[in-house]
Amino acid sequence: MSLRPTLETRQAVPTMEGAGVKLHRAFGFQDPSELDPFLLFDDFRNERPEDYQAGFPWHPHRGIETITYVLSGSVEHTDSLGNTGTLGAGDVQWMTAGSGILHQEMPKGNGAGQMHGFQLWGNLPSDQKMTTPRYQDVQSKEIPGVTDDDGTTVRVIVGEFWGKTGPVDGIAADPQYLDIQVPAGVRKTFRIDTYRRAFAYVFQGQAAFADASQPTGVLLEKEVAGQEVNIRDLSGDRTLVRFGTGDEVTVQAGPEGVRFLLISGAPIDEPVAWHGPIVMNTRAELELAFKELRNGTFIRAAH
Repeated sequence: MSLRPTLETRQAVPTMEGAGVKLHRAFGFQDPSELDPFLLFDDFRNERPEDYQAGFPWHPHRGIETITYVLSGSVEHTDSLGNTGTLGAGDVQWMTAGSGILHQEMPKGNGAGQMHGFQLWGNLPSDQKMTTPRYQDVQSKEIPGVTDDDGTTVRVIVGEFWGKTGPVDGIAADPQYLDIQVPAGVRKTFRIDTYRRAFAYVFQGQAAFADASQPTGVLLEKEVAGQEVNIRDLSGDRTLVRFGTGDEVTVQAGPEGVRFLLISGAPIDEPVAWHGPIVMNTRAELELAFKELRNGTFIRAAH
């Protein structure tokens, strides 16, 4: 077994998307090889309806998959193929844009006006860029969960983990998408296949992720449940942790426990030509996509 080194820890950055939705971006529109096959990750969390109600009106996608995971509130969606639906708390939508689709996503808060969810973009390999678009809307009750003896819980959204298999199927890049909660003071190790690129995104509580240079992951200033933890080195809310190569990730939960996403996938290792919501392999393919968008043939280009 080999511990994955922590290559980078950084905070998600406030930004604005759609018609004026305030959100935090952990990565995106940077070096696409950094977390290949993943291109972008947004945390849309707001307490004020005026910060999200304008939503994401009609816009195109081609060449990627978008993965939306809702924690609170709901998201209403409509697309150019006639699909409509609503994602509620705990639900997931995995949209394969493929050859091209136009859609809109309109967030709605819960009774207290709160809205929280995530959107991840996954790249498609060249031989699947122009596949037929499809949706997989998955209700919360369909997502398996498992609880370990120490109180650690895992929701398996995609992939296989601890004997459970997530409900989303037929996706490129062999992804694994886990929602993990580790109780206060618990130190836990999670296996990830070596061939995958991996990152964690902390969105509740705090934790220290062990590095290869400090394999215990145990730090020095405060004792939590019998273990010493240095509060200065804990990753907290809206923190991205990018891992190097290995087959294990070890996390030491902080004084209030921690909840984070652990996401990994097989790199595609292909050229990327990217502008806005369209991702192709070459500049010529990208230019053709926007030409079709302008002349009205964009959603008829599947083959």
